Amino acid sequence: MRCMPVGIVTGASRGLGLALARALDERGWRLVVDARGAEALSEATEGLSGTTAIAGDVADADHRRALVEAAGDQIDLVVNNASLLGPSPQPALADYPLEELRKVYEANVVAPLALLQLALPMLREGAAILDITSDAGVEAYEGWGGYGSSKAALEQLTAILAAEHPGLRVYWVDPGDMRTQMHQDAFPGEDISDRPPPEESVPGLLALIEGSLPSGRYRASEVMGARP
Repeated sequence: MRCMPVGIVTGASRGLGLALARALDERGWRLVVDARGAEALSEATEGLSGTTAIAGDVADADHRRALVEAAGDQIDLVVNNASLLGPSPQPALADYPLEELRKVYEANVVAPLALLQLALPMLREGAAILDITSDAGVEAYEGWGGYGSSKAALEQLTAILAAEHPGLRVYWVDPGDMRTQMHQDAFPGEDISDRPPPEESVPGLLALIEGSLPSGRYRASEVMGARP
């Protein structure tokens, strides 16, 4: 009898991370989730019976160890969803504060790899890794040099990880535009009510998690319902 699958989802107090955590919880997963705000994380995950919520910053090494230890010695899924936008409104690269850029890279590039380095020995054969990226990682948008370049680095890092671990399913996933707080922060003062809620991107993530698509880059909207 297959035991309950185990996953780690970062950045799960709101937005896509919370929507995915709720969907996986409904499917019987045991989850370890995190977010920087303890109160918001506790409120968001209340009622998720199979979920362990650990507040903290994924850029902190002790916090990452706590996540992996809570997941145990057999892990089926790691979702690197937590990320940092950087200054808002987004500055041009010529004016980008370098100390802020270091924080963006620490959160969006170094922390996901560091978490995976800890989790890799615990991942079952065929386990899935989802690194959440953005079209800003492949398109050159004016004013998105910090966040966009960090996502570009995450994409290449994940692609190499896939090449180095053919026994795992390694995905870098663009969820598309969503009506989230981060998206609002990226466009201060703009009405983003026309963007879809993050729940609409979840079926695409589930298609990757529950299916057998080969490692690679996917857009959530393109794989919804796929279960090859």
